[in-house]
Amino acid sequence: MPTLHWQKSSYSSEGNNCLELATGPDGTIRLRESDTPSIAVSLDAPVLSSLLTATRRGIGSRRPRSQSSVTPQ
Repeated sequence: MPTLHWQKSSYSSEGNNCLELATGPDGTIRLRESDTPSIAVSLDAPVLSSLLTATRRGIGSRRPRSQSSVTPQ
């Protein structure tokens, strides 16, 4: 397996509690938690985009949504 170049968000601290992203040789995007680097999820760009959109909207969140949250269409 090729070595991947993992990147953390510029908003992440130096601790091991961050999400990291890398691009695989097949063009898929790999996503892992820095505290468990041996486990990674492989996504293509449209799936990652959907995941990020859902996260921003709070879809799947266990927290109650505020009055100003975006409702999925």
